[in-house]
Amino acid sequence: MSDRGTWGSRVGFVLAGAGSAVGLGNIWGFPTRVGENGGAAFVLVYLVCVIFICLPIMIAELAIGRRTQSDPVGAYAKLRPGTRWWMAGGLGVAAGFGVLSFYSVVAGWALAYIWFSASGAVSGDAVESATFFTDFTSHAPSSLFFTFVMLAATAGIILGGIRAGIERVSKLLMPVLAILLVVLAWHASTLPGAAEGLAYYLKPDFSKMMSFGALNAALGQAFFSLSLGLGTMLVYGSYLTKREGIAKSAIMVVALDTSLALLAGFVIFPSGFSIPGFDPTSTGPGLIFMVLPRLFATLPGGQFFGAAFFILLALAALTSAISLLEVPVAHFIDSHGWSRKRAVVIVTTATFALAVPSALAMGASSFFSDLPGIGMDFQSLMITVWNDFALPIGGLITAIFVGYVWRIDSALEELLAEQAWFPNPKLWGWMVRYACPLAIFVIIFMNIRSMIV
Repeated sequence: MSDRGTWGSRVGFVLAGAGSAVGLGNIWGFPTRVGENGGAAFVLVYLVCVIFICLPIMIAELAIGRRTQSDPVGAYAKLRPGTRWWMAGGLGVAAGFGVLSFYSVVAGWALAYIWFSASGAVSGDAVESATFFTDFTSHAPSSLFFTFVMLAATAGIILGGIRAGIERVSKLLMPVLAILLVVLAWHASTLPGAAEGLAYYLKPDFSKMMSFGALNAALGQAFFSLSLGLGTMLVYGSYLTKREGIAKSAIMVVALDTSLALLAGFVIFPSGFSIPGFDPTSTGPGLIFMVLPRLFATLPGGQFFGAAFFILLALAALTSAISLLEVPVAHFIDSHGWSRKRAVVIVTTATFALAVPSALAMGASSFFSDLPGIGMDFQSLMITVWNDFALPIGGLITAIFVGYVWRIDSALEELLAEQAWFPNPKLWGWMVRYACPLAIFVIIFMNIRSMIV
């Protein structure tokens, strides 16, 4: 327990929590899902999921963490000793491994594009940008190298602990990323074709809003973007002191995260629609790596802007990777008594081993690029398993546990400690007990049904 820590301030926690949430989930995952699921209609569904499902779940996770001052497995075991509820925390620890394994691969792409942009290796031509991305991701040594570098950097910061490592890095990076996104969004709005891109992003086709595929994608993306259902916010909550109000902090994290996700769309879609023949539904995981070089090519000093953007994207990815790695690291420190150094080294090594198939899944290995009998590559399989199923299931379990096992009254004691501000406790309790579990269950059930049928 000596290797645990606390946040130095509410600002430190909010920026670290936002740093966990803001990253590839916003700037890579969110525009990708918007493009795959019909534009503005998906954005509306996503916002509903964030406000009415994810925010109540985040508050619940933070309350569990602060009450127990422990990792996910230890937290459930403390609140219900002698039961199998510890397995709920075990799912969070496993999700930390699983999500980080494919996340570190994409983060490695961002790291590589720092050099590609600065050196002018990536041109502004749409076809050439797409070809360059495909050639790069299908080169196994490069993909594995940058994945390793990203994981090594993550491990190095985790070794610094809470205040000296996670909090310090987050305070520096998050404001700079926000400023750069605003500048790029403004410039993207001036490009030819920007109006069409903005219409795609802002004018919903309501016929697409009730698609269960879009609902599931929106819920999974919301959980992924906000780092929910995998124990991250529970662990970050365990480093909160009683003087920090949970509700206000959670609202600030959600607002900052969602604002930057929406801002990323104002960069991507006006830029994309300025490219002749751009199809947002077919670009997939390579969306930002194919579209943004076109945007930077239109800027004076575009190589500098491109390098700066990918530096910040890599660093934003790093703050999220930190939170993902901290979940299993905290587990081995709290539940097994390991030193922080031992936990970081072993967990990072295991994560890299699991990341190898995802790094080879974009053409470097024919087997992992098209898994026999599954119909998708290994990286897409990992995204589906963890984003679309494990994270929402983790959120469902959290809601059931807080609503019916630990119970709302006990949770509210923690949330209202030190006369903390908390708007409408009864509404929050109703959301956690009824609305959130029902919505998550229906979406997961329909997604499973659609896959079977």
